Order: sequence, then structure tokens, then C-alpha cells
Amino acid sequence: MTMTRTYHDALDQVIREVVEPDAAAADAGRFPRRAVEALGTAGLLGLVSAPEVGGMGGGFREAAAAVERVARCCGSTALVLTMHYCAAAVVEAHGDLETRRAIAGGRHLTTLAFSEVGSRSQFWAPLGTATAEGSGVRLDARKSWVTSAGEADSYVWSSRPLAAEGLSTLWLVPRDADGLEVSGPFDGLGLRGNASRPMAAAGLRLPASARLGPDGGGFDVMMGVVLPWFQVLTAAASVGLMEVATERTAAHAAAARLEHLGQTLADQPVTRSHVARMRLATDQARCLLLDTIAALEEGRPDAQLRVLEVKAAAAESSVAVTDLAMRVCGGSAYRREVGVERNFRDARAATVMAPTTDALHDFIGKAACGLPLF
Repeated sequence: MTMTRTYHDALDQVIREVVEPDAAAADAGRFPRRAVEALGTAGLLGLVSAPEVGGMGGGFREAAAAVERVARCCGSTALVLTMHYCAAAVVEAHGDLETRRAIAGGRHLTTLAFSEVGSRSQFWAPLGTATAEGSGVRLDARKSWVTSAGEADSYVWSSRPLAAEGLSTLWLVPRDADGLEVSGPFDGLGLRGNASRPMAAAGLRLPASARLGPDGGGFDVMMGVVLPWFQVLTAAASVGLMEVATERTAAHAAAARLEHLGQTLADQPVTRSHVARMRLATDQARCLLLDTIAALEEGRPDAQLRVLEVKAAAAESSVAVTDLAMRVCGGSAYRREVGVERNFRDARAATVMAPTTDALHDFIGKAACGLPLF
């Protein structure tokens, strides 16, 4: 049996037995701990880890498929998994062997801790500091939003450089580090179970070996490793939300009846037009996602442009598609059992997650005009 078939089978079982049954609780604000543990047991937390440390050796294509399928059932779990894969890619490239093995073995959940109170969504410019203290380092920072805050086993953490030139340096901060603080609870419009909360480092001390990559090299890791993973996987989550919203809306339209006319909603041309627009937008977003993955896999010259485009396009399309879902389903859309209101709420997060859609439009415009991005 191939790796692809094996991980699809394992993922199907986890979704069926844990993710889907726990989705309502996650939407009510509970962190999807059971789902994380089940994904770990199935080896799926190690999907992008190298085989030599016990991982599956998957790439963008496998991770995007996993995130999309999870997002169809639970947006919160999909975001937790997205951030884990992004951080795991950094640890895989620059982390210590023990942590790499723990992630590959499904025993370790990691995440990103980039955005800060002072620089907001411009995550590439941290204000938090790193200061040498003896043989170690002291971190001080206020992070504005960290997915899986207080739940992850480690945090890929950004700071200003210790001594070198550059915008940032990255560190691996363990969950039990002295001086690590988490502000409580997350109460958001959507993705309510992802535990996205502010965190702070107040005199947090680490060994110098906790650094990920060279001092001052954080920006290069952010752009070269994190950005492609984050853009692709966030787009995959948006596509998953669009897909399930389209399916649910079409099913509702086919079943809901206008008894006085002897027709269903689907018999109405306006309804069919809305559903057609949803189907087209979902398929277009999926095509761009798959083309972006192909560009990265093949090292195509347009890979950077596709990476910038894919999240912006999928995020905007998911907002439009889920808005149409609410319009087609009408008053029934407000009932939780129809399911589209959760998709409607969850879909809106991607537009404001850094890099925001507005920032990406600026970057895309610069790239199209031959201007430097930064």
C-alpha cells in the first residue's frame, strides 16, 4: 500500500471517529484535544516529517489534502493542523533531533508565534527582543495571537536578532518554559476551538541551542519556509470550507420544498444560479491551489507569485461562497443543523490572518509591476 493510500485511510478514520463527532464542541470553544491526539496516534502529526526521523515524508500536496479534508468537518481543527505543519516544517529544517522525532512520532504538537501587539499583522517585523545572558538567551515579547496557545508542546517564536543584522531570529520555545504566559480564553466569530490567544515572554530564558537557523536569519526562514506552507495550507482550509458549504447548500436546495408551487428550491432558476456560482468559485480556487502546489514542486519561475495569490484568492472566494450559502438556505441557514452558518463564520478568518488579503494584494501588485516586495 502506498504512503498516499495509507495516510488517506488513516485520516478518513480519524475524521469519522473523532473530528466530525467533536466538531460542534470545537465550535463551542473547546480545543480539539481528542482530534490532535488521534491525529498523532495515526501518524498524521508527522505527515511532513522526514522518514529518517519516523515521519511520513509528505509535502505540500499531502498536507494540503489533509487540511482540506479536516476543514470540511471542523475549521478549528484544520487551523490547528495548519499551524502545526507550518511550524513542523521549520523544526524539520532547523530543529534538534529529539523534537523532530517527537513530532514525527505524533507525540508533539507545535505552532507558530509570530504576530505581535506592536507590529500586528506584519509578522515579519517582530518587536520582541532576544538578549544574551551567560550561555543562554532571554526573550521578552507580547504576541498578539497564537494558535493552540497553552495547548501546543512548543512554539516557533520570533524575536529581533540577538546580535546580527536582519529583521528577526527564530527560537523553539517549549510549553513549560519559565516566563511564558498565556492570556485567557478565545471568544471569536469563528474557528472558536483553535485556542488563538495572546502570549507573552517575560524574562523567558532559553539555551542558545534553542535557536532555529542563524541569528538574523528569521526573515529568510519566514519567507522561504513558513510563507509557502502557510499560504498553501490556509488556502486548502478555505477550499474545504467552500466545498462543504456548496455540498450542503445544494442538498438543502434539492430537499427544501415550496409546497404551494409543488417545487423545490432547486427548481428555481435564481437558486440554481447561486449554486452554480458557488460550484464555479470552489472549483476555481481548487485549481489555483493545485497549480500553486505544482509550481512549488516543479520549482517553476511563477511559484512565488502563485504562493502570494493562492491564499488571497481562496479567502475571498470562501467569503463569497459562504455568503451565497446563507442566501440560498435563507432562514434555515441560521439553524446550526443545516451547517452553513458555521462555514460562514469560519471562512472569514482567512482574510484577516497575516499576511492579510489586503497585504497580499499589495505584494501581488508589486510582483506584477516588477517591484521588490520589501
